[in-house]
Amino acid sequence: MLVIGAGITGAMIADALDQSGLKVAIADKRGVAKGSTTASTALVQFEIDTPLTKLAGKIGRADAVRAWRRSRLAIDALAARLGELDVPDVVRRDSLYIAGDMLDADALGREHAARRAAGLASQFLDRKALRARFGIARQAAILGYGNLAIDPRRATLALLRVATSHKTTIFAPVEIVDIHTKQAGVTAAAANGKRIHCRHLVFATGYELPDRVPRRGHKLSATWVIATVPQPRRLWPEQCMIWEASDPYLYLRTTPDDRVICGGEDEDVPDEAERDALLARKTKTLVRKLGRLLPQLDTTVEFAWTGTFGETATGLPTIAPVPGMRHCWVALGYGGNGITYARIAADVICGYITGRPDVDADLYGFSRGK
Repeated sequence: MLVIGAGITGAMIADALDQSGLKVAIADKRGVAKGSTTASTALVQFEIDTPLTKLAGKIGRADAVRAWRRSRLAIDALAARLGELDVPDVVRRDSLYIAGDMLDADALGREHAARRAAGLASQFLDRKALRARFGIARQAAILGYGNLAIDPRRATLALLRVATSHKTTIFAPVEIVDIHTKQAGVTAAAANGKRIHCRHLVFATGYELPDRVPRRGHKLSATWVIATVPQPRRLWPEQCMIWEASDPYLYLRTTPDDRVICGGEDEDVPDEAERDALLARKTKTLVRKLGRLLPQLDTTVEFAWTGTFGETATGLPTIAPVPGMRHCWVALGYGGNGITYARIAADVICGYITGRPDVDADLYGFSRGK
């Protein structure tokens, strides 16, 4: 089995395949734990970017509930695996979804009711309760439980360390430039002239879509992020992750060294040079919005960065066989739920390859109206 991509998604897929007893190789043109993995803010949530009530309108209530429940299970599965590997800085965090321009207080109330009906525990906070508990002046919020904050680089390296101890081979930096598929398997040609022969091939290349993978329904967007100076005495109560019911939305969490990571201002800016040129302006906007939301914080920026990600209209990823490419699979279109969906991708793709189809695989096909 060849996995192209040695970021968090490739590491999870390789780990799942390795645990199933399969021989695995990984190739990456940059190196391990680089690319989008290093840019991730790692708010690992079961809550999908598309609210449950809105997703139900796009794909039907039953499938929307399945998708949300599967994300809930993915968080628990990821926490369990990282716990088995003793990965440091894995912390359970609740998440606070605050009213914004997409969902006001009434709409949040309906969203809360839909989650509860789906068996997803949450608590609705009105304006008074929100201010008293968290010091946030918004109309309302939904408090969700049991998400994760992780160090994505450390998690990736831990997963790859275990895989390589079981004879998984990593080729990096090695760029795969051509793919040949046959009935018996796949041959991947590298830029250095090396050829890798495998039974199955998995594209885990993040937002960088391979040439022959369908692009319909997928788009590239950029996000911008700041990290403040450490400030242990100014952080909000309970240090839950916070995000807005807005488009674009602000999102934030704390770090083990008491910084605040705050991101947002997402735009459809696929060109990296244009994206990077916006960093100074976007940083100022994030500082202003963060200070307005939590006035007690020190918003002094110590680090700022930007990254590109792929997304779909439904907010669900594509995890499926590649049309017209026998024995090839792909995981893409993760939106703001990259690490959560990476865990699901590992399960779904491993199920395809081992002949034990995942019960939710149909949610993530190319034909799901993305």
